[in-house]
Amino acid sequence: MYRVNPPAAPLASDLIDLMSRTETATIGHILHDGFCDPALAAVVAGKRVAGTAFTVRIPGMDSATLHYALSMVRPGDVLVIDRAGDDSHACWGGVVTLAAKLAGVAAAVIDGRATDFAEIRGHDMPVWCRGTSSKTTKFVGLGGAINIPISVGGVAVMPGDGILCDENGVVVLKPEQIVPICSRVIAMQENEASVIARLRSGERLCDISGAAAMVEGRQE
Repeated sequence: MYRVNPPAAPLASDLIDLMSRTETATIGHILHDGFCDPALAAVVAGKRVAGTAFTVRIPGMDSATLHYALSMVRPGDVLVIDRAGDDSHACWGGVVTLAAKLAGVAAAVIDGRATDFAEIRGHDMPVWCRGTSSKTTKFVGLGGAINIPISVGGVAVMPGDGILCDENGVVVLKPEQIVPICSRVIAMQENEASVIARLRSGERLCDISGAAAMVEGRQE
């Protein structure tokens, strides 16, 4: 059976803009959860993408659900694809890339394999996945689901969650997290220039960061 739900409300444009100014690795200085498995790597280098999660779950070799989802997805959405444990079949290739690009999809995050990397790069389509495979999905009637809670890279993803992807990985943020977390992260990123200047002037990193006071104050 195929389960098809309407998409969640898209995130406000100011929230998307806030996420897009944020680096996943700086979020890593604050949060411990929400980070997808690092094996989900960028196919196209140098991209940073933020958007609203449009979730899809595809079992095994059946990708009919994904093709149908491409008729529903909205410009700016991030397709987040749960492969239900399949690490063999590529559900995403050159034709799907073009269809997604024409639909205005911001990015795809696939907890599984893709193929046709040259075409993905040629279309400049941001895709994060677990690598390539020449064995592709088919239409065999196994079922699937659209816009349901899924698990991708070890992280629970709800339709409408915030998705941030860059060269360091993929982070999932709940809508209510975006303002407090991203505002704090942007401030940290802006402060980095002063840290670099202090290092170049001869200060020690451990003094700047506070590590020296912590270690020296608690030595045995």
